[in-house]
Amino acid sequence: MNDIDRTDFDFDLIVIGAGYGGFDAAKHASLHGLRTGLVESNEMGGTCVNRGCVPSKALLAAAGRIRNLSDSNHLKKFGIQSGPVKFERQAIANHASQLVTTVRSNMIKTLEQAGTKILKGTGRIQDLQLVGIREKNGVDRLYSARNIIIATGSRPFIPSGIKVDGTTVFTSDEAVRLDWLPPWIAIIGSGYIGLEFADIYTALGCEVTMIEALDQLMPTFDSDIAKIAARKLIHGRDIDTRTGLLATRVVPGMPARIELTSRINHTLVEELEVDAVLVATGRVPVSQNLNLEKVGVQTDRGFIPVNDKMQVISKGKEIPSLWAVGDVTGKMMLAHVAAAQGIVAVDNILGIKRYIDYCSIPAATFTHPEISSVGLSESEAKKISVEESFDLGTVYSYFKANSKALAELETDGVVKLIFRKDTGEILGAHIYGLHAADLVQEIANAIANRQSVKVLVNQVHTHPTLTEVIELAYKEAMQVVEKVGIANGTPTT
Repeated sequence: MNDIDRTDFDFDLIVIGAGYGGFDAAKHASLHGLRTGLVESNEMGGTCVNRGCVPSKALLAAAGRIRNLSDSNHLKKFGIQSGPVKFERQAIANHASQLVTTVRSNMIKTLEQAGTKILKGTGRIQDLQLVGIREKNGVDRLYSARNIIIATGSRPFIPSGIKVDGTTVFTSDEAVRLDWLPPWIAIIGSGYIGLEFADIYTALGCEVTMIEALDQLMPTFDSDIAKIAARKLIHGRDIDTRTGLLATRVVPGMPARIELTSRINHTLVEELEVDAVLVATGRVPVSQNLNLEKVGVQTDRGFIPVNDKMQVISKGKEIPSLWAVGDVTGKMMLAHVAAAQGIVAVDNILGIKRYIDYCSIPAATFTHPEISSVGLSESEAKKISVEESFDLGTVYSYFKANSKALAELETDGVVKLIFRKDTGEILGAHIYGLHAADLVQEIANAIANRQSVKVLVNQVHTHPTLTEVIELAYKEAMQVVEKVGIANGTPTT
């Protein structure tokens, strides 16, 4: 291998993995004149398109329609009389499957038009600037590349003691197929995956039990938002809950059996027998079998270390020709983050210095209503405020006073805005309510530009729209900033 002429590369760039991170990197590189190869062992689109955000949003869209049509009390307030709602599980599943096929096909066409060469097989690092690919027929091929991007993504994490059969005990990979509707399903984990599938299953008539290892539900969300959202998303849907318990043993079958033990002393607390179990305990990187040790790269719990330019780090030093993007880096395990990282990596390969600003990237959970966030959590902001000696401000703006929300009869919602009291700069936001996933983008843009409510408060929002909830949050924050300014003898004009 070492006698290969590295001055005559087969490709300028080879990307290993065709999820959103790999796809955007390959497309961006090809459109900018790089001879690009994209390696994929399975289907184009990776987890997001085939087993994640794309099919799950199709299921959630159907679940939302059913939920709205089934809420006779809500419709009655509009003067609408509704009858029994009927649905076909297979038709809903087909909608998700067809969406996957369409998106996947569009991605392939886009890459072909851009000039990317799709290389089918399992890729690995053979050496610096060398990629080995094992095709499905067992044939091994070797390609040289001036640069390599690893975009191998992640897979569901399955704790020890849990056996998965794909039918009665399964992960989100299988759940998006909606092969059947278990009369009683236990969901292990109350993060965004668990919440979204709880939304789907309850809308489709399933009884749900949610199991959370920590003492509070929705531990990854802002605590204030979690308390408010849980009233409707969990308790309002009669979801049975277990907190502070570990599912230490799960056995597939009819019924599936779960042993729950105390998180504190690990003693057996309860045994459940349910029709099915969804394991929604997070995700882990796919970095095994990449042969990273060949180039001296050590992973951290499977995550590949990178700098802000997305260059892979080995022993504290950059590897000039090796890059990594997406879930495998462990930065923010979201499809749009992977796509952004892919473009940042390619720009730096092209000699354009670019970095990624994680603080301004929003995240969303597509329940009904939705949850979204951007920037710092309150605890993170408090820590920084102590370190940098400034006072932290927090204000709330509620949907119940918004004309559009009142017109929609959807007033269950709140915006929590976190900011500096001295400068008014926005540090973070957390939203629960109708279209929260769309509303958060305005605040994300403000954070990206490091804007202050002193400027944002003068922006005019369309009336009547939900965006006025954001406007009201800016005004609430501005009042705090003005009071601080007056107290310090520097009134804001």
